Order: sequence, then C-alpha cells, then structure tokens
Amino acid sequence: MQAVELAKSFDPNEFEDRIYEMWQTGGYFSPRDGGEPFVVVIPPPNVTGVLHLGHGLNNSLQDLIVRYQRMRGRSALWVPGTDHAGIATQSVVERMLADEGVSREDIGRDAFIERTWKVANDHRKTIVKQLKKIGSSCDWSRERFTLDDGLSTAVRDVFVSLYEEGLVYRGLYMVNWSVGAQSAVSDDEVEFKEVTGRLTHIDYPLEDGSGAIRVATTRPETMLGDTAVAVHPDDERYSSYVGKSVRLPLTDRVIPVIADEYVDREFGTGAVKITPAHDPNDYEIGKRHDLEIINILNKDGRLNDNVPEQYRGLSTADARKRVVADLKACGAFVRDEEHVHQVGHCYRTGVAIEPYLSEQWFVRMKPLAQEALAAWQSGDVVFYPRRWENTYRNWLEGIRDWCISRQLWWGHRIPVWYNDATGEVRCLREDPVPEELVENGGQWRQDTDVLDTWFSSWLWPFTVMGWPEQTEDLAKFYPTTALVTAYDIIFFWVARMIMAGMHFTGKAPFRDIYMTSLVRDIQGRKMSKSLGNGVDPLEIVEEYGADALKFTLAFMAAQGQDVLIDKGTFGLGSRFGNKIWNAARYLLMNLDGRTLLPLSSIDLEPVDRWIFHRLNETVKGVDAAMAAYRLNDAAQLSYEFFWNDFCDWYIEASKLGLYSDDDSRKDRAVTLLVRVLEESLRLLHPFMSFITEEIYQRLPEIPEADRADAIIVAPYPAADPAREAPEVAAGFAAVQELIRLVRTLRSEFTIPPSQRVRFTVECEPGFAYTGFLAGHRELIELLTTAEKTGFETAVSDTAGSVTLVGNGFRVFVIVRDAIDADAEIAKIEKNLTKTEALLSQTERKLANPGFLSNASEDVVTKERAKRDEFAGVVSKLREYLAQLR
Repeated sequence: MQAVELAKSFDPNEFEDRIYEMWQTGGYFSPRDGGEPFVVVIPPPNVTGVLHLGHGLNNSLQDLIVRYQRMRGRSALWVPGTDHAGIATQSVVERMLADEGVSREDIGRDAFIERTWKVANDHRKTIVKQLKKIGSSCDWSRERFTLDDGLSTAVRDVFVSLYEEGLVYRGLYMVNWSVGAQSAVSDDEVEFKEVTGRLTHIDYPLEDGSGAIRVATTRPETMLGDTAVAVHPDDERYSSYVGKSVRLPLTDRVIPVIADEYVDREFGTGAVKITPAHDPNDYEIGKRHDLEIINILNKDGRLNDNVPEQYRGLSTADARKRVVADLKACGAFVRDEEHVHQVGHCYRTGVAIEPYLSEQWFVRMKPLAQEALAAWQSGDVVFYPRRWENTYRNWLEGIRDWCISRQLWWGHRIPVWYNDATGEVRCLREDPVPEELVENGGQWRQDTDVLDTWFSSWLWPFTVMGWPEQTEDLAKFYPTTALVTAYDIIFFWVARMIMAGMHFTGKAPFRDIYMTSLVRDIQGRKMSKSLGNGVDPLEIVEEYGADALKFTLAFMAAQGQDVLIDKGTFGLGSRFGNKIWNAARYLLMNLDGRTLLPLSSIDLEPVDRWIFHRLNETVKGVDAAMAAYRLNDAAQLSYEFFWNDFCDWYIEASKLGLYSDDDSRKDRAVTLLVRVLEESLRLLHPFMSFITEEIYQRLPEIPEADRADAIIVAPYPAADPAREAPEVAAGFAAVQELIRLVRTLRSEFTIPPSQRVRFTVECEPGFAYTGFLAGHRELIELLTTAEKTGFETAVSDTAGSVTLVGNGFRVFVIVRDAIDADAEIAKIEKNLTKTEALLSQTERKLANPGFLSNASEDVVTKERAKRDEFAGVVSKLREYLAQLR
C-alpha cells in the first residue's frame, strides 16, 4: 500500500468550498429514504443585511444537530428560508430613496414594492451564500421566503379564518407607535430601557381661584392633551378638590379634578395629569370617567393642530423644552429633578415608543393561548433548558391581544375591503375582480396596512411544508422535531408558532425547543455596531475555517449561559482542526508498504482494548448529551477523546509497533490506527464537518469496514457492549498516572527530553494492577524516556532518588544521575521561599475577620483554593529538598 499524502500545513480554505459543492451536488442535504424523520426549520434571517455572530451560533448548532441525526439513520430535513422583515426592510429602502432625494410617497406604492423586492432578493442571495459558507447542510431545494406565493396564500387564509371565527377584529385602541417606523408595533416589540429624565412639578390653578393643585410628570409636553387631573379617592389631602375644575396652563381649557383608585398616592404629589390619548393607563381612566380624548401628535411624532399654535410642528423633545420655558414664564413651573425610569423603545428602530390612539387590527389571543398552554402541560412541547417553561407559561397566562396591523407598504397587505358609501366591510381570500370593485353605488378600497412580520413567521413550521395544501411534505415532515432559536424571541415567535400550530393543524409544530444562548463580547456586553465589538462570522471562516467557527461556538454554548467570545477565541477550533489534520497526516504517511488486516484477525492487546473502550464510552456520552441538547458537553467529550485518548496516548503507544523491525507488528499497528481514525472522524463529523470529510475521502479501503460514499451519510459510531473493558481501563489509568508523575517530575527538574532516567516502582501489597504495570514496562519506558525500570514489592535502596506517590504505588526516580543536584537544590530553595511567602500572605488574609465578612463568597472560595494550592506546592518542594539532600 502507498502512503497518502496530506498537505503539510492545515488550510481549510483549500478544501471547504470544494467539499460543500460535493455535498450539494451529491444530494446529501435532502432527506434520505427510510428512517424516522428528523425535521428542523430554520429561524428565517431577515433580508436586511448579512449574518451576524448570533446567526452563526444558531445555524452552527442546527447544523451540528441535523448532521448527527442524519448519521444516526434519521431521514433528516433542515428547511432553509428568509423573512421579509417588514419594518426593517422598508426602512432600508426608504433610506436608499432618501439618499436619492425622493420618498416612497413620491414614487408610489407599486414602484416602492418593486424596489423593495429587488433589495430583498439581493440580500436573500447574500444570506444564502453566507449560510453555505459556514457549512449549513440545509435542503436548498425546499428554500422558502415569508412573502413567497405559497406563504402569502397561507397567511391570507389564516387571517380570513381568524376573522370568520371572530378572533381578528378592528378597533380604536391605544397602541405602541414607533415614530421611527411610523407604524404601530405589538407589545412584544417594545424594549424597555432605563432612561435618566426630569420629573417636572407644575401647578394647575383651580378655576375658582382658591389655590392650585400640583402635579408631577416626566413628559410636560403632553399636558397640552390633558383632559383631567386625578387623585386617589382616599387621599385626604385632595378630598376637597374632587369635583372642582382647574385651568390648564398654556391653554384656554378648563379640565375637571376626578377621583380614581388607579392613582398612586406615594408618587410625586399624589395628583396625576390625565392624557387619555397618550398613555395607556390614562386611556383606561378616560373611558371610566367619559373624558374627552385629545390626540396632540401627528404620525411623525410632531405636535399637531390640537395644541396652541406656538407648539405646532415641534418634535416632542423640542416641545418639552418650549413647554417648560413657557411654564416658568407664566409662573406655573415649580421645580424639576432628575428621575430614572423605564421608557419603551421600538424593537426594530430603537426609537422611543409613543402611546398613540389609532384604528388597528388585533388578534384575540386568550383562546389561542389556552391551546398553546395545554400543549406544554401535556408534554407535547419540551423546553431545553427547562427553566424557559416558566417564562412561557407566565406569558401565556397574562397574554394581551396582539396588534397585527402595520402602517407600511412592504408586507402581506390586509385582505379587507371597505365600501365608503355603504359602510360594508369584506374580508376575502381572493382579490375581487375589477367589476366587483365598483358596485352598490360606491367605490371599494382595500385596507392600506400590512400585517406584522411575525404574522407570517408564526405559521412557518407548517406553511414551509405547503399548508394549507395537503402536500406529501406536510404529511411526512410535519410536525417538525426540534426548534433551535435564541431565547430573546420566545414571545415574538416560539409561543405564537405553538398557538398557530395547535389552532390550524391540531398539533404542536415541534416537540423539542432548544433555547440557545446569546453571544456577547468577552466583557459580557451585547454585540453592537455602536460598541464596535461585533464579530463577523464570515471573517472567522476566512481566517480560521467554518469548522473552527462551529466547533468553538458549540464547545462554549452551555445551556442557560450566554457565550462570551472574541475573535481570538476561535483559535480553539482552529487548533483542534490542526490537531486532527496532523494526526491523520502522520498516520496516512505510515501506510507506505503496509497491509491493512481484517480486524477480526487481530488479537487486541490491553492498550487496544482500552482505546476501543474509551471510544465506546465517548459515544455513549455524546449520545446522552445530544439527547438532552447539551451540545457543549458533546463537543467537549469528542474533543477530549481525540486529543487526549487517541493522539496523546494511543498514537504514542502505537509507536512500539510502528517503529519495530517486525512487519506484522507494523501492519497490526497501522490497521488499528486507521480503524480508530476512521471511527473518530465519524464521531467528530457533526462538530468538524469539512475536515472530517476531506480526510475520510482520502482514507484507504479498510477490510471489513462498510464505507459510505461520504462521511456526511456514514453511520455515526454506535456503542457496542463487546467493547466495554472497565478492568482494562482501570489498569491503564494506573499506567497513565505513573507516566504523568514521571513526566511532571522531569518537567519540574528540567531534565532534557533526550536524557533517559531510571526508576523503580514499588506497589502496595494487594494492589490490583501490579502485574498490569509490569506488563507495560516497554510502553512506560517509551513514554517517560526511561530505562532499566524495576517493579518490586519493597524497595530498599532509594539513594539519589525522589519519591513520587501514586494510588497504590510509589515511584523512586533516580535523578542525581540526570541533574546538577546542587543547582537544583538552590533553585528549589528559591522557589520554596517565594511560595512560602505567598502561602503566608494568603493565610493572613483568610485569618482576617474583616476580609471574611466583606468579601463575596466567590472571592473567599478562590482565596482558599489558592491557599490549598500553595500549601501543596510547599509540601512537595520540602519533600524534594529532603530527598535531594
């Protein structure tokens, strides 16, 4: 057999694109016939830009899971797609138009939508290219878009069905108005941020001239829309004011003083200005007391004609300054003070939300929420980690109706037509034909609003399968198996998908819900453009490779913990790739002149049984971790096996056979190495997909091995009871401990690698592995660079040696022949003095009551660990000195 030559240097850029093309053209991403379906639908990225590291994490983990299940024989399907992202995409196009000096109104709705389609398609192509670049094994023949024809039909069908059921309705309500998007947004799209503002105290003079009532507000500009002042009915300070009226400063209006139990007597002055059109709580008070509702804002956030002339056209910020200045001028201003409070901001645009009274479309959520709650309670959906179940339950139990209309042009237009002459309203599954648009003496017009982006996304798991048509894919692949998504959209998307699935298909859309971590910078901050701390996943692929991206993210993505990362962190995956490459290169170089033997013809030695036992234990551990979505544990187990067990121990141990003069021993060693390498590649493929495929394609034919065309569809290693060898593993653990002890001593005494040492091993009476250690003398000498080792039950001559203590044995290493004893004693004495000082310093700190009472438990624990470490070093150094002297 000839050697197989791998490139000397590991360069993933040389083969990753080629391997991906092989997978795609070979049809390996499509679900295979036979096997139980395992289905994942991608959380569709927005067509507004490029992938960020959060996408990198989410899609890397999905890919890992899908590849693992595909290799385990499941009919694995990963459906890709993108989201039309109403507000975000429209904002991108409007900014482009603004750069050209025009607005969407200037070019009209049809031209604007045509322009937006071009931008969306361009971005979609970019996103698909990037998903492929990071190795996503999606079935691209099933790619979907939330605004494609099929999904548009489904969205419309759902809207009309809910309308017919009375679960969709239109009404005048207080909504969250995004001034940035000039559209309503749902409660779940409001992010609250802590803001430092001013609490302004204002006197409202009583109409009868008997005094004034003082209010406090963080938004003095909204006083221009006040229609009452409210106090608590049990607040004795204001009992005589109830029923009176006050003059509203800066206006010519008179408003009543009312009593309402909503008022918090402890906040501010205990008297509250009521602005029903611009505060949800004030709106409810206004309805209870039949107050006038005065809207003072235009849709662009500027003050309208319902305010005195001098304030019209001002932004809320400018109006606030002007109002405060005018209050001071007229004597109504009392004082203001710094006030920290929570202010809602638009999830999409980041602009502060304005409570705004307008006509909008809503979904009645409580009936749907009950179905979703029942799905969880019956075990139809399971969260990983489980703690998210409480969040899910609490949100469903306190759910509010969902505002689904958006004042945009890009999106699913609401399929409702109005006849202004007759007042008739029609909700239609199909657009009316032209002649139907003019009848009954009136002109029919379609609602100009579009639906919330999430209204299409909540239907994603079944609409991508062709619903409402009863397609073959729907029958075979729905419900899906698992959803992998970030926890920050549990309300926007996860819960709503379960509601939609239960309501329209009678089934939960998936069973397993794996909530991934969020990716943050190394300081724990959210990655953002403003902080400049973002990491581009495509830059990571360019520098380190796609495997390094996926493996590093998986290795660090512990359930329930955010991933703290920077660019350099991905060196972890890159170093692992380099280790795999070099190990494979070394083994394949040693094929020259060798003959691979059937495994059944080989009598396994203890070290061989040990490596197969360790591989078996690793497979069992990976299977258990994957079943529980502990992907980091699975990655770490695979890493530890390949790097430590296979490379650091078994490959090194195999050199006894590889470098012997006996060809049969060489053939035996090479055969076992190639067999373990081949299984290791299959073990690692879900985590390190490209490099394992590249090496797998270069492996020679292995007798009695059922090779697949590609590792992506090769069987994942299966645990085999016949490989279990716990006694051998325990014996080999003793060998490893002995070798580690001697290697550590060599390092501590700076004994050159080429310098052989001598030592004698003394085993305790009854030690179970005395014979095992003695039987591995050749291996122990190879891995410790030793000679003339002895194994005795009692060692009498220990002159010139240093004693190492293991579990059940002692090792007497003769070091005087290998070192300059006097120089070594001086070095140890110096190290001992330094370590004793550190130990004394730590002990003094731990004896200080002030430190123990003021320091956190974590700090105290770390200090105790330092003390124990220093004490151990001091003890060992003193022993070395005594023995050397």
